[in-house]
Amino acid sequence: MMDKISNKSLAIIFSLIIILIAAIILSFHLGRYPVPPKELMGILLSRITPIEVFWTERMETVLFNIRLPRVILACLVGCCISTAGAAYQGIFQNPMSSPDILGASQGAAFGAALAIFNGLGSSLTTLSAFFFSLLTVALVYFMASRAKGSKVLGLILSGVMVSSLFSAGTSFIKLVADPTDQLPAITFWLMGSLSGANIKDIKFALLPMSLGMSILYLLRWQINVLTMGDDEARTMGVNAKAVRLLVIISSTLITATSVSVSGMIGWVGLVIPHLSRWLIGNNYKYLLPATMLTGAIFLLIVDNVSRNLLITEIPLGILTAFIGAPFFIYLITREEVKY
Repeated sequence: MMDKISNKSLAIIFSLIIILIAAIILSFHLGRYPVPPKELMGILLSRITPIEVFWTERMETVLFNIRLPRVILACLVGCCISTAGAAYQGIFQNPMSSPDILGASQGAAFGAALAIFNGLGSSLTTLSAFFFSLLTVALVYFMASRAKGSKVLGLILSGVMVSSLFSAGTSFIKLVADPTDQLPAITFWLMGSLSGANIKDIKFALLPMSLGMSILYLLRWQINVLTMGDDEARTMGVNAKAVRLLVIISSTLITATSVSVSGMIGWVGLVIPHLSRWLIGNNYKYLLPATMLTGAIFLLIVDNVSRNLLITEIPLGILTAFIGAPFFIYLITREEVKY
């Protein structure tokens, strides 16, 4: 029976890999300046082996300078936000947990708004968002460590309070910002977008994302145990406090990195883990890889819609809310939401 379940799970994961590859190839082709499949393959092969040029220089520029960074970043951000959501839902035993439950997103929003208000460039805005995101979660954990009673509940309540504080700070910055220049920039950043994706963003994001994702992947079975409660974890020799802290650090790292390079993108970290559970079950051995792949596919498709549906690009945060909210309603009305 177990072999049958594992074979089915592996088949689903393999299918998700195929879908992701197909979505990536399609994403290279889509855009205001299309790159036909033949030219696309030629350009990519030219980087591996000498080949006679039969494409325009503009196609190559569009592919490597605009489309490739955006596709890679969409996959990375979707993968990381979804995985962080799945990890939080497991360690907090709460199906409504999402990557911003500890205030990482609101801290990043405050950091970005502060940087834009002070006229800093895009690179420093990204660094400011990343720093304040980490600072917010560190503050939440510090407050929760001094709270009486349940540590999990203390973390969640501290996250709510600190998130509200930084959200108020962001609102104040928007209030005093220049309405002709700074305010639109802050507002657009808060809605989330990958329109400015470049190689520098990927270089900045790749190391912390890889580190955080690797740790979470290695902790799959410990997260499985934590979903049964701390007492059960102790009987199985798992240090619940240490594992929870490590998961929080790793999830915060990938969430902070994602938000700092893409802005605020909601619903992905809440909906995708539940969609993955519907596909593959609750076992984190298979759930986490499935969530990684599903998140990458989802955000890549949404980004394609964002940049191709209308003449003006639609912010990702708007689209993910339009898609995520109805889908989540469908999930909770069709079956019991589990973690």
